[in-house]
Amino acid sequence: MTHARSRDAAMADEKLAQKYRRQAEMLGNRVKKRFRHLSRRFARKNVSVFRLYDWDIPEIRAVVDWYDGHIVVAEYTRRQSTPEWLPMMGAAAAEALGVPPEKCHLKQRFTGSGEGARYERLDTTDERMVVSEGGLCFTVNLNDFVDTGLFSDHRDTRQMVLEMAAGRDFLNLYCYTGTFSCYAAKGGARSTVSVDRSETAVRWAKQNMALNRIPEAGNTLVQADTFDFLARALRRHQRFDLAVVDPPSFSTSRDARQNLDGAFDVSADHPVLLNTVIQLMRPGGVVFFSTNHQGFAPRMQEVSAGGIEEITETTIPEDYASKRKKIHRCWRITV
Repeated sequence: MTHARSRDAAMADEKLAQKYRRQAEMLGNRVKKRFRHLSRRFARKNVSVFRLYDWDIPEIRAVVDWYDGHIVVAEYTRRQSTPEWLPMMGAAAAEALGVPPEKCHLKQRFTGSGEGARYERLDTTDERMVVSEGGLCFTVNLNDFVDTGLFSDHRDTRQMVLEMAAGRDFLNLYCYTGTFSCYAAKGGARSTVSVDRSETAVRWAKQNMALNRIPEAGNTLVQADTFDFLARALRRHQRFDLAVVDPPSFSTSRDARQNLDGAFDVSADHPVLLNTVIQLMRPGGVVFFSTNHQGFAPRMQEVSAGGIEEITETTIPEDYASKRKKIHRCWRITV
C-alpha cells in the first residue's frame, strides 16, 4: 500500500512538472513575441519601461515587465500557488528575452485586500536604477518592494498633465514617487504640491525631481495624511487649477471621518475625497481621478462638479491593453 501511494505521488509530481514546463514554454514564447512587437517603437519614444505580459493566458497567473534590460516577473498569488512555479516562469521569460538570471526579479502579488501585506518592504538592497520615459528619467527599485517606483500604466495620463500644466498650480495627492509632479513641472506649472503619508515615497519623489533638474522652489513635497493635508489647505485658502488623485484601493488611516473603522476604501470613500479636493480647485480647474481597484463601483453622482467624464480608454497605453481587465479606470472632473 505504501509503495502504491509513493508511486501515485511520484506520478502526480511528474504530471505537475510537465504542466509547469508547458506553461513556462508558453510564457517564454509570448513575451518574446511581445518584446519584438513593442521594443522598437518604445525605443523611438525613449521609453525603457513597458509591460510584456499580464495574465493573458488564463492558466498563467503572472505579469512580466521590462525595465531597460531587466525584467520583473510577478505571480498573482493564491492559496494553490506552489513555490517552484514562479522561479520556473521567471527563468523561461528571462531565457526567451536573453536576460541574465541576476537581472530577473521575482515577486508575488496579492489580488485581494485580505490576502497578505501588499506594500510592505520585501528586501533592503536599496539598489536603484534610472529608467527613461519620454523626456524624463525616474529611479526605480526592482527588489525591495512589490511596486518599483514607476506606475507605467499612467504613462499617457502623465503626458496629458504635462500638456495642461503650463501656468497652473498643480496638486498631486497620494503622489508616491512624484512622477506626475515631475511631468507637471516640466510642462511649465506655476507650482506643484505633492502629498504622501510615506516618508520613503517623499524622499523618492525628491530624488526624482532632482534627477530631472526640477528646482525645489515652487515645487513642494509634503509628508502627511491626505485628509489632514486637505483640512489644512482649506483653512489656509490654498487653491489649485490642476490635480491628480490616485489613491490606493485600501489603506489604514487615523482619520475616522472617512468611515467608522478609520480605514480608507476607495470604493466607499471616493465621493468625500473628491468633494473635498474640489473645494480647493479654482473655477475651471481639472481633477484627474484614477483607481486600480478591479472591483471599483463609481458613485460619481455624489460628486459635486461641473462635468465628469470617464476617460479610461484614452489613458491606457497599448502595452497595458487587455481583454481580461482594465489596469486602471480614470475620470476627468471639471470644476
